[in-house]
Amino acid sequence: MRIVYMGTPEYADTILKTLLAQEDMEVAAVYTQPDKPVGRKKVLTPPPVKVTAEGAGVPVHQPLSLKVEGVAEEIAGYAPDFIVVAAYGQLLPKSVLDIAPCINLHASLLPRYRGASPIQEALLHGDKITGVTAMRMEEGLDSGPMLAWTVRDIPLSMRKNALFEALGEDAAKLTPEVLRDFPNLRPLPQCDADATYCRKISRADGLVSFSMPALVLYNRFRAYEGWPGIFLESGLKLLEIEPAAGDGRAGEILAVDEEGVTVACGEGAVLVKRVQPPSKKAMDAASYIRGKRLGVADTLF
Repeated sequence: MRIVYMGTPEYADTILKTLLAQEDMEVAAVYTQPDKPVGRKKVLTPPPVKVTAEGAGVPVHQPLSLKVEGVAEEIAGYAPDFIVVAAYGQLLPKSVLDIAPCINLHASLLPRYRGASPIQEALLHGDKITGVTAMRMEEGLDSGPMLAWTVRDIPLSMRKNALFEALGEDAAKLTPEVLRDFPNLRPLPQCDADATYCRKISRADGLVSFSMPALVLYNRFRAYEGWPGIFLESGLKLLEIEPAAGDGRAGEILAVDEEGVTVACGEGAVLVKRVQPPSKKAMDAASYIRGKRLGVADTLF
């Protein structure tokens, strides 16, 4: 079967690599987001999916929008049996949806967390389970009928990067099964009344305060691992934290030892292990406290 594949980040790349390895499937073309500047030096960097596709000799297209004149005709020219979509970053217009069955591998148990950041949203809410839903796409936002799904536990210690990787592997396993069994699947409509939504994340979402309950602060740390990270109003980045025992006024330093600095929150406490002051290198939290001449009973902002 011929497939046109649409995806962008590592999650989508894991699925693409699996499709490329299937003897009964041909990835005829790949559509992904344009290259973006990355890092302080703003180096123009291709999406992971593009790197994999070019390495496999698959044609790559990076339109700013699928609504641009001629794009739908271009996709139709590949005569796909399926269009497979995973974290692509664009809604598919009707002109593309009408070309072939469009199947999306959404990283949540729909109708929960429709939208752009379902993995982060599950962590923000402290969910104990999540999954991947294979969905027949329609014009609405992640609202199409469900074809199949997988479920997995989320340990409290699991962060965004590890969950992205795990769900990517789950989706990669599920995708060929859904494509092969597609004629026999009975789509299950979603219950719109149960739908919840998540939005695109911005850097501002990483701003935190010790006035938050410790679990809320920790879940933000898990969800925003890497980017945008979490940081205080002062600009101090909290690079490594975990829940801890303790109680006091918000921001109060409760203990300092070789493990780090225990800080009271609005409810409970967290152990801060590593931090990064503005425009400086990362360091262990105890060294930062000593440099600031702070100690037990002082306030960390």
